[in-house]
This record gives sequence, structure tokens and C-alpha cells, in this order.
Amino acid sequence: MPVPILSSLLLLFISIKSSAYHVTDTFIDCLNNRSEPTFPITGTVYTPDNPSFSSVYYAYIRNRVFYNSTTTKPSLIITPLHVSHIQAAVICAQKHGLQMRTRSGGHDYEGLSYLSYSNTPFFILDMFNLRSVDVNIEQETIWVQIGATLGEIYYRIGEKSNIHGLPGGVCPTVAVGGHCSGGGYGNMIRKYGLTVDLILDALLVDVNGAVLDRVSMGEDLFWAITGGGGASFGVVLSFRFKLVSVPSQVTFFDVKRTSEKEIINIAYKWFQISHKVDKDLFVRMSFDVVTSRKGMKTIRASFPSLFLGNSTRLLSLVDDNFPELGLRESHCVEMSWVESTVTYAGFAVGTPIENLLSRTQQPERDRPFKIKSDYLKTPISKKGLKSIFKKMKELENQMITFSPFGGRMEEISEFAKPYPHRAGNIAMIEYETYWNETRTETANKYLEYSRTMHEHMTPYVSKNPREAFYNYRDLDNGVNHNGKNGYEEGMVYGVRYFKEINYNRLVMVKTMVDPNNFFRNEQGIPPLQSLHDM
Repeated sequence: MPVPILSSLLLLFISIKSSAYHVTDTFIDCLNNRSEPTFPITGTVYTPDNPSFSSVYYAYIRNRVFYNSTTTKPSLIITPLHVSHIQAAVICAQKHGLQMRTRSGGHDYEGLSYLSYSNTPFFILDMFNLRSVDVNIEQETIWVQIGATLGEIYYRIGEKSNIHGLPGGVCPTVAVGGHCSGGGYGNMIRKYGLTVDLILDALLVDVNGAVLDRVSMGEDLFWAITGGGGASFGVVLSFRFKLVSVPSQVTFFDVKRTSEKEIINIAYKWFQISHKVDKDLFVRMSFDVVTSRKGMKTIRASFPSLFLGNSTRLLSLVDDNFPELGLRESHCVEMSWVESTVTYAGFAVGTPIENLLSRTQQPERDRPFKIKSDYLKTPISKKGLKSIFKKMKELENQMITFSPFGGRMEEISEFAKPYPHRAGNIAMIEYETYWNETRTETANKYLEYSRTMHEHMTPYVSKNPREAFYNYRDLDNGVNHNGKNGYEEGMVYGVRYFKEINYNRLVMVKTMVDPNNFFRNEQGIPPLQSLHDM
């Protein structure tokens, strides 16, 4: 390369880097000037030259596929300790042209809470310090800051009562902010619905830096942030939930089967009854592939389940409705509800509930993965099951999980919250593909396996649209470049996650509260450009 060209490129690089440093410096000055003196923001801001920057950045990356990502990294990370830090960040970011990503627990499956696929400088608002949990048993409510994990919430409820609970996810390290962003579900979904169905109030910092509660934000915005992607509308600070009643003793069981012939008969019956049985019973069904001692691949089925009652009633119920499962008294373990949240998370029976307070992922989950989703509206035939099992064995590291719906989900309108997948669904399907290496070539291979498995399932799942779960974020469903075609690009994934009516209502709310699309990501809710230009 000629020396003059090389020199020009070097000067250009230096200029760009100097400009980036200038933006960061002026942004930090703005933060210092705008945060309350009694709660200085100094000490919560991490720039790349800070020795702790990398440890803070990687601490809440829950999918190791993004450890070696070539996507744009943040210019800095803010770990707020006070609401004024968040208000300053929102105002100063707009003033100095930075984008923002809000991270509560880091379980975004596509990393959109800490990565950016554009070249615009951005920072992470990392909410892990804001994790207070205030349980009020007399009022049967709980206020939770969005950095609190589900495990911390369950533990604090269990401290106060053995007859109260909160319907939520089974992974204790998931933070409540992201969990409620797309609806949130768990093993009490058939009894009580989604986690967001129990939200009574919320606090939010809007695009102007104002702190709003349910009354001051209005019902449309409140509706939008309870399942429509809260990070598209502001920074949610906390939620207030209604606690639900649980028996003092619940029953957990996890039946496993390895005979494919038996599994097909059990699964076929599962499709007929899992969404119709007593609402107290949640029987999940998971398939994966194991290799026998002779080197033969075979399907293994697991049925991790929760029953809101004692084992005597459970055994009678299953014997009447699902004898094919072969449930026996020896499979059943009675425990308190909070103990069941530990066991259902994969810990051994009897593991102390203090494990719910750990923010460290279990080793089997701490690796690269890809997740996809579907909804099942009609039973899969035995022939269909054989075809699915054959494809799973052809590919590598495939796991398919069916979570039953029905019950309370049949009773709530699809328009009550942005999450629309209610009546008419037998189950939600989760596809998991895990691998161990972090090399790009390995990731690409397993990503293709995941897409192949998902494509193979096309005949069996919902159609027009092929629905998907927003919390199982998947960029294969569409990407928004947040330009003039934002509404149309958003519609591609929006109708799959929210259906058309709810998507359009979310867009209208977005247009009213954030017309310039400050709160954005690659699968966010865009404003309607025509209204924005009025």
C-alpha cells in the first residue's frame, strides 16, 4: 500500500478513535452534572480502560456464543445504584448521540440487551444492583426491582409464607425485568397464567427522564410494558405483583422413558390430555437423544412435573387421565412450593433453598446455545412423532420441550396483554441446541442444525403466522434496522410474537411515547413513521 494512503488511513483511524473518546468523555461529564449530588454516579461507570470493564461486561452474558462475538461492543457500562443515574443516562445519551441497551439478567437469547448490530456507539445500562424484593403478605403483593432474579424472589416469598407463591420461570438466574418483557411463564401457567397477568403496578423512566407509575403512564403504556418488550418504551424500574395461593405441600415428579415405542404412545396421549386435565397439574414433556452402550442413538423422554396438591390426589388424577405415563408413588416427592422451585430448576431433591440466591448458572447451561420456539394447536400423530425422532437423531444435540397450556390460559383474552398465545394452544414448543466449543465454525454448524430441526417441524405447528415466543428471541424471525422501513421490518417478527392487532397497538403506543425511537434494538417495537412526521 502506498505510504500516503497508509498515512491517510492511520489519520482517519486516529480521528475516529479520538471522536469516540470525546463522545464518551462529554457523555460522562453530562452524567456527573445531571445525577443527584447525594447519589454521585462516579463509581458506577466503566469504560474499556477500566480494569473491571471486562468482568462487568461478561458477568451477565448468559450465552457463551457471544463471548467471541464480532458485533459492536459498548463504549461504556453504567451500573446504576439510584434512579437519578438512570434518568441522567437517558437524557445524556440522547443529547450526545449514544444508543442504550438495558440489561437486567443477561438471558436475552440473541444478546440484544448487551450487543448492537449497528455501528452507532452505545452503552449498557446494567441493572443488576437494583434488586430489592419487598414482600407484603398482609396485602398479598410484592414489589420487585427489575435486577432481582426469579430465585431471589422465590426465596424472599418463602421466607415470609409457605402458602404464597408467584407464577414465574423455572430458571432461578433469570432477572424479572427480562422475564416480564415478553410475558414470562412457568409451571403454574395452567393455574394462574403468565407472570405479567399478575402485575398490578410498575415504575418506569420514560424518554424524558420522568418517573411514571401505572396511573401517570396510563393504561396503554402499562399494557405495553407488561409483555410487549419493556425496553422499547423506557427503563422499567420495578413491578408490583399480586401473590397467588399455593398449598403448604406440592408434589414434584420427573418420569423418564427410553423405549421409543413406549414414548410414542405416551406422547400421543399427552397431546390429547395435557392441556385439558386439572389446572393444578403441569406435566412438561422433553425429548433429547442419548447413545446406548452399543453406540445406537435413541430418544429419551422426560416429564418434569408440578402438582399443586398432595401425591394421593395426584396419583388418582393421573391414573384416571394419563395411565400411559406409568406414574408410581415412588416417583412422587412432596415438598413446599419454594422447595419445588429449587428442584424444578435441576437441583437434587433436598438441595437447600439458599441455592436460589446464587447468580451463577448451572454448569450444564453455561455454554453456547441456540433457542427457537413454536406453538402447537393440533395433536401430532404417531407417524409425525416417528419423523421428528428420526430427524433429531440425524442431527446433533437436539432437545425439544413441550409446555402444556389450557386451564387459565384458555380464560384470558389474547388482547389482555401483548402476549397473544392463549386459547387454542395445546403447548408451547422450545427447541434447544447446545454445543461446547466457542469457535465460529462450530457455532455455524449447530445453528444450521437448529434451523433444520425447526424447518422440519413446519407441518405440525401454527401457521399464518407461524407464532413464536418473544422471550425466546430469535433473529431468524426478522431484524429491524430502525430506519424508514422500521414498521414493515417490525411487522415480520411482530406478528409472530404478538399477532397483528397487538403488534399494531404496541406500535401506536411506541409512536406516542418514544416517537424518535431512542429505546431501540434489532427486534424492538418501532414507531409509525407517518405519525412521527406529522
